[in-house]
Amino acid sequence: MESRIRSDLSKSLDVAWQRVGEAGTWWTGAERVAIAAETREAVHCKLCLARKQAASAAMAFGEHDKTVDLPLAAIEAIHRVRTDSGRLGQGWYRSLISAGLSEEHYVELLSVVSVVVATDTFHRAAGLPARTLPIAKPGDPSRHRPRGSRPGLAWMSTLAPEDRTAEDPDLYRDYPGPRERGGGNVHRALSLVPDSMIHWWDLFETMYLPAPAMRDFSREYRKITHAQIEMLAARVAALNQCVY
Repeated sequence: MESRIRSDLSKSLDVAWQRVGEAGTWWTGAERVAIAAETREAVHCKLCLARKQAASAAMAFGEHDKTVDLPLAAIEAIHRVRTDSGRLGQGWYRSLISAGLSEEHYVELLSVVSVVVATDTFHRAAGLPARTLPIAKPGDPSRHRPRGSRPGLAWMSTLAPEDRTAEDPDLYRDYPGPRERGGGNVHRALSLVPDSMIHWWDLFETMYLPAPAMRDFSREYRKITHAQIEMLAARVAALNQCVY
C-alpha cells in the first residue's frame, strides 16, 4: 500500500513527523511528543465526550483523562481542539491565556495537533497503521517571536508579509525561498510562530495543493480535479463545523 503513495507526499509525511520530535520555538522536543501523544488520547476522554454531546461545552464538568505531564491549560487546548474545534470561541481562548498558556505556546501546540490529526487521518484512510510517536530529540526552544507580529487580525498576534524581517524564515513569497504563500488570512493563522506555520503548511500543501496550483485551472495536478478536491474539502469542513 505504501508504494502507492506519491513520493512527495510520503517524504512530506516523514519530514513533518520527524519534526514533531524536535525542539520547537516554544516547546521542547519531549513536550511536543507529549502534545502528539495527548492528541491521540483526547478522543477517548470521557469529559470531552460529555462536552461534545452537550448543547454547550460549559454544561459538562470534570477533569480531562490525560496521559502526559503538561500544564492543565495545554491539556484543555489539546482536547478541545482535537474533539470540539467547531465550537471554540475567543472567550475560551482568553481563559487559556489567563491560565498561563502564552499565545506563542498555543500557536505551536495548535500546529503539532494539526500535523498529528492530518497524519493519523491519512494513514487510517489509506489503510496504513498509525505511526509510532517520534523519539524526542534534545535541544532548547529558540523562543523567537517575530518583531513585526501584531494583534488585531485574529485571537493571537500574527505576522503580515510586509512586517516580516530578515530574522524571520521563509513564510511568504516575498522571501527569496521556495514557498509561494501570498500571506492571506489563512496563511497568517500560525504566523506568530513561523517555524510552526511552516511545519503545518509544508505538509498541508503537499496533501492538498501548493499555493500556485490552487488557482491554476489550466491543468490538474492530482488524480482528481480542482472541483472534486474542493467538494471534498467543503464537505469535510462542514462536518468539522469549520466556518472559514
